[in-house]
Amino acid sequence: MGSAPAGAVRARYLVYFQYLGTAFNGVVAVKGAQPAIGVQNFLEEAAKGLNCVEPVRFTISSRTDAGVHALSNSAHLDVQRRPGLPPFSPEILTKALNTHLRHPAIRVVQAFRVPSNFHARYTATSRTYLYRLATGCPQLDQFSVFERNLCWALRADSLDVAAMQEAAQHLVGTHDFSAFQSAGSPSRTSVRTLRQATVSPGLASPLVSFQDRGLRFWNLEFESQSFLYRQVRRMTAVLVAVGLGVLTPAQVKAILESRDPLGKHQTRVAPAQGLFLVAVRYPGLGNLADGTLDCDQQEGPGVWDEEALSQWKDEGSG
Repeated sequence: MGSAPAGAVRARYLVYFQYLGTAFNGVVAVKGAQPAIGVQNFLEEAAKGLNCVEPVRFTISSRTDAGVHALSNSAHLDVQRRPGLPPFSPEILTKALNTHLRHPAIRVVQAFRVPSNFHARYTATSRTYLYRLATGCPQLDQFSVFERNLCWALRADSLDVAAMQEAAQHLVGTHDFSAFQSAGSPSRTSVRTLRQATVSPGLASPLVSFQDRGLRFWNLEFESQSFLYRQVRRMTAVLVAVGLGVLTPAQVKAILESRDPLGKHQTRVAPAQGLFLVAVRYPGLGNLADGTLDCDQQEGPGVWDEEALSQWKDEGSG
């Protein structure tokens, strides 16, 4: 963006937003006259209603693929009002964006004022993904229509959860996750630190009928500062293979150490509809009372060297 006109104030905001990903070609804006469209297209169209001096662009923190959902994704944006007008309060900005949003599957949850060097992608310290599974579904056409786009329905009646939990622990820590990276990633390094990988029973869904009482739900949760392209969905597919008895926990360790993304068992990718981006966290965000995020000024992208930036090219893509 160019320099602000005399008297115009440019304010940067961090916004949290959520969406059901079923109808979108991912979160990032789709350019041109293609029929597919991203969540960002609708957010930036809504921002036109703010009547700003310059077009508002959303810098998304975490990319998600088509069909993937977000309970909480984030982005930063610069809002430059006309001369003489004060910056929007975070509350007014949230309300205004929601007023102008033209898709019922997107909602802006909250906004914060942030320093001008804040970057939604590079300042994030943690991203958490949740993957939902359902067991006991012999045929998809017998599965609840309300849950079909919100989890991966498995025909198996049960999973060896203890084995899945053991296998998941082989993934925790700092490793080269090349074996769980899909082609097309621009990242220069495949080393990531997985802080958490858990498998646990999920809550019974209120969206299934009494005929579906044999269904059980399971949650897989992963936390890292950043993820490789489709890393979460590929790890999920391997852990499900363990739960079904196709793989052992020791084989998961061997797959990780192989660094081979084209091996027999690690090429499968779990369906998009079961994946949710749950949280994107930032330093200092837990101490907010007035809607202003007081980040350390040294957290801005200006202090990131080329090697550090290369590790963030596809963060959050799951």
